[in-house]
Amino acid sequence: MRRERCIMLIILFTSLVSRASVTSVCGDCAITSVAEAVRHARAKDTVRVQRGTYVCKNLTIDKPITLIGDSGAILDGANESYVLRLLADSIVVYGFTITNSGRSYTKDFAAIYAYNTSGIWIENNQVSQSFFGILIEKSTGGTILGNKVTGTATQEDQSGNGIHLWNCDHMQIESNEVKGMRDGIYLEFVDESYVTDNKTHFNVRYGLHFMFSNHDEYRGNTFQHNGAGVAVMFSKWIRMEQNRFMDNWGTASYGLLLKEIYDGEVQNNTFQENTIGVYVDGSARVTYSGNTFKQNGWAVKVSGGCYANAFTANNFIGNSFDVSYNSKMNDNTFNGNFWSAYSGYDLDKDGSGDVPYRPVKLFSYVVNRTPETIVLLRSLFVDIINFSEKVSPAFTPADLVDQTPSMRIFR
Repeated sequence: MRRERCIMLIILFTSLVSRASVTSVCGDCAITSVAEAVRHARAKDTVRVQRGTYVCKNLTIDKPITLIGDSGAILDGANESYVLRLLADSIVVYGFTITNSGRSYTKDFAAIYAYNTSGIWIENNQVSQSFFGILIEKSTGGTILGNKVTGTATQEDQSGNGIHLWNCDHMQIESNEVKGMRDGIYLEFVDESYVTDNKTHFNVRYGLHFMFSNHDEYRGNTFQHNGAGVAVMFSKWIRMEQNRFMDNWGTASYGLLLKEIYDGEVQNNTFQENTIGVYVDGSARVTYSGNTFKQNGWAVKVSGGCYANAFTANNFIGNSFDVSYNSKMNDNTFNGNFWSAYSGYDLDKDGSGDVPYRPVKLFSYVVNRTPETIVLLRSLFVDIINFSEKVSPAFTPADLVDQTPSMRIFR
């Protein structure tokens, strides 16, 4: 009933605003082909496709129309090419099951492809058995809302990405679900856009992967059981808040990778049961606050070229290693975090430990250099060498200290 109300509201709104006509497509209608209905439609018309399976091979829409599918309306690309190609502004695609785009190693065939558009709206579609799910290029001001993209890829070369944007700006990607693709969501050269409340899981490579994209915000998403959670590369002024990075396990896996990132904010996220919670490489002036790192292999792993990053009011709970550092130099700050491994005291009852906490253990330095030594993790030998390094730092950064560790978990 809710779906039917949405369809009727869309049709009513477009008709009232533009006095456009509505064309129905069905097996018993005057028009039985979606392509024919699109061809005869005028700008701002609505094409309503009733229940049934319709072959759509490379159907090009080059005028601003609304394309609506009733429950059970299936667009089948017959494994040949694109299914829908959107080449005009203000196109709406709502409510379809779209399947069987072509597959190619030289062309990025997709269930829904848009190029050089403004204000397109893609909502409540289910995409399956397609090379790319939704592919948008050189577009602005579009919305991708409430879609579900599923694939069956087990290797990177078997599939494209679920939602893929290239050279776009002011885009909204909201409340979508992607699984079984190469990357769940992929963005490249995408500025001033929002990725909110999406779920990407069981994808072969990344849940979210973006590069060369600035002034973007990622909020309320869940990245779970992917090859790796999220890779953020070569970008500036990124805000990631209230996301969940969970169960991303593997020899080279992490919840969040930050590579060459500057002036970003990572706030109020949950990193739980990942091989590495956050892997930081060559990034500067990033603020980490209000995050919870729980039961990860490494909570935070810092590589070279990382400067002026601040970790404040985060929770580090039950991680094998809280912080791993591959250099004796430190230009980053850790202040006022909660550390479950902290054994200090708070005699003045101000909520902060009276004894500073050193989160980098000698054994994490040893494992970085010789990964096979991880088998000694729970041994008495490890406790002894960690204690000796704590007393007299020789291999770990002497100035990497939380001077005011919190005695209470941040909620």
